[in-house]
Amino acid sequence: MSTRVHEFDWPDRAVIGTIGRPGSRTFYLQVRSGQRVVSIALEKQQSALLAEKIDEILDQLITVKGNPFSVPTNTPIELVDNDGLDDVEEHFRTGAMSLGWDPTVAQVVVEAYPISDADDESHDADSPDETEMLVLRMPVGTARAFAKRTREVVGAGRPACTLCGYPVDADGHTCAFPED
Repeated sequence: MSTRVHEFDWPDRAVIGTIGRPGSRTFYLQVRSGQRVVSIALEKQQSALLAEKIDEILDQLITVKGNPFSVPTNTPIELVDNDGLDDVEEHFRTGAMSLGWDPTVAQVVVEAYPISDADDESHDADSPDETEMLVLRMPVGTARAFAKRTREVVGAGRPACTLCGYPVDADGHTCAFPED
């Protein structure tokens, strides 16, 4: 089985964005370098956890004596990206992800792998056995901006019910804990 690797070492843009209305949004991690754009679908929870763990890595790096990697405590204003997604052509739906730190280039490294279709009954036995993966390397400022934007995108969904905590749909909500 061969693996097609979508690798971005110093991307022009790396963001989490959504398509659709709250309650039925699809989350995408989109990376662009020049004219090349890769969009991979992921779950809201994966997006939130990715932002949380990126911030944890960066916060931990700040504590290294002298902050040798120049990790910013906040998002540098020049790196704020509030634009929508570029045209989306989904490359794959994300299953497993890994997150790391490469001190040789002072970059956060995100790897995303597709959901395995080995158990998918619709898998065509005659199709070529090729899979894809994404490898994204972001400098510390870009990673901080990525995490901030991701938290904002995740938080822009449906409001939570004050009683049960579940999302409230625009067309109503049946609370698990109705008031007496």
